[in-house]
Amino acid sequence: MTESTIAEAIASGEMPGRVWIYSNYHCNLACSYCLTESSPRSERRELTAEQMLTIAIEAKSLGFTGIGVTGGEPMLLPWLPETVAAMAAHLPVILLTNGTLLGGDRFERAAPLAHPDIAVQISLDSHQPDLNDMARGPDNFDKVVAVVPRLIVSGVRVRIATTTAGPLDSPTLDPLRALVRSLGVRDEDHIVRPIVRRGRADERDLGVVAVARNIPSELTIAADGAFWGSFGPTVRAGRLDTDLLLTRTILPLSIPASTLLATLRGLPEGADASLGIR
Repeated sequence: MTESTIAEAIASGEMPGRVWIYSNYHCNLACSYCLTESSPRSERRELTAEQMLTIAIEAKSLGFTGIGVTGGEPMLLPWLPETVAAMAAHLPVILLTNGTLLGGDRFERAAPLAHPDIAVQISLDSHQPDLNDMARGPDNFDKVVAVVPRLIVSGVRVRIATTTAGPLDSPTLDPLRALVRSLGVRDEDHIVRPIVRRGRADERDLGVVAVARNIPSELTIAADGAFWGSFGPTVRAGRLDTDLLLTRTILPLSIPASTLLATLRGLPEGADASLGIR
């Protein structure tokens, strides 16, 4: 499959335009619904800065329109902010982080992220500190609400992601929406999504059950290979899920991109289910 074929598929909407990158699997938190069972004790399974920049460069040449960076907790990697800024010179980047490693004396690490083509997406699941911290970890709420306004004032575009076990349009989320607005985040930058029953959530019987057709088919790259969607490289009971694995090869990016497109073209016709997964 040629590069022009991939570019045409992206331009027509046949294949999504964003590439997701799992920079690492370890994290300073251990959230109750984590897809990758990440924690301080997790195996790191990192990509290198060079690999991530190469993915961005090759993604642009293939016609992709954006990059997402997630983990694990990406900010545990000391070179991450500068690498994301370098990637943003090629394609717009969304960086997912829990935000807890950007406060206090470490705030200056966020300076490279004040870039017109970078958005920093921080998780916040409840307007009630105890409920938020029950799922995410001690003092998570206080750290997030403290750092978000500082980031915005410093020129960083901030998005908030809320992961919920309830209906996505529940009125019970209204106080959280009001809190997010008060922090300076626009409504269009507040993402509400369901818990997906994969990884640690599956072990705890949390969230919606999803098959491949329910999950946005965004090409996702991790140290373990290339996957269908950012919910693909999940870990359960310490073992990598391979049901959404496309290839073990991650570079050149044209190989997993071609595999994803061939897989999409092999699916039977029919409307995808809409569970609000994003």
